[in-house]
Amino acid sequence: MTTRTHPVDRELIDAATEVARTRCRGDNHTMAAAARAADGRIITAVNAYHFTGGPCAELVLIGAAAAQGAYELDTIVAVGDRDRGVVPPCGRCRQVLLDYFPALNVVVGPTDRPRTVPVTALLPETYVWADHQLDAE
Repeated sequence: MTTRTHPVDRELIDAATEVARTRCRGDNHTMAAAARAADGRIITAVNAYHFTGGPCAELVLIGAAAAQGAYELDTIVAVGDRDRGVVPPCGRCRQVLLDYFPALNVVVGPTDRPRTVPVTALLPETYVWADHQLDAE
């Protein structure tokens, strides 16, 4: 399977890196995420770790974006604290991101060679939760 890549949004990586550096303190907040809304705004968030499985930064970002009136996201990236760089979304986040934003692009790969791929490339042959996903292919 050939995955079409897209230009890397370095401004998103920088925004997530800054949030990880300045807001991720202690064990409860170890990941930051940044996404570009369809209107160009950058939304950021951090995870909320809890032993019961608190939400990842990408999931917190979905809620933060909605609270700010950004219901369409173009691209998302997650970055780890302590200079861990770009971190790909976990399996749960991949499914949720695909369900909410089937045309979303995700920045993955090492920080020195990131690439942007469609979320559909991260979950090939996935379960289709909503009819609207069929239009994203």
